[in-house]
Amino acid sequence: QLQLVQSGGGLVQPGGSLRLSCAASGFSLNNSAIGWFRQAPGKEREGVSCISTSGGTTNYRDSVKGRFTISRDNAKNTVYLQMNSLKAEDTAVYYCAAGVYYYCAGSLWSYGLDFWGQGTQVTVSS
Repeated sequence: QLQLVQSGGGLVQPGGSLRLSCAASGFSLNNSAIGWFRQAPGKEREGVSCISTSGGTTNYRDSVKGRFTISRDNAKNTVYLQMNSLKAEDTAVYYCAAGVYYYCAGSLWSYGLDFWGQGTQVTVSS
């Protein structure tokens, strides 16, 4: 079965850190660019970060720049989102997505994505 399996969410206090993982099952991520997206209650889904196939290009939404870091380990078929200095406004369900024809653009669009993870809740609260 071709799927992306996410892990690593949870409850954290403001200023804390979490690392989200997105592992591919049944296919290789080596030829796919990856995006991370999030959706807070009552809000539209928004792009958070993306990384190119080679890992040489990364993009972040302005509100997470300097706090979040996206990375990929092709040997482990996994992509990560390291989230530091978390804020209450980061609370959302986070999704990873992959696509062979997905282009990691500064706009963090979601066109060209073939597979989506199941989503993982991140709650930042004291």
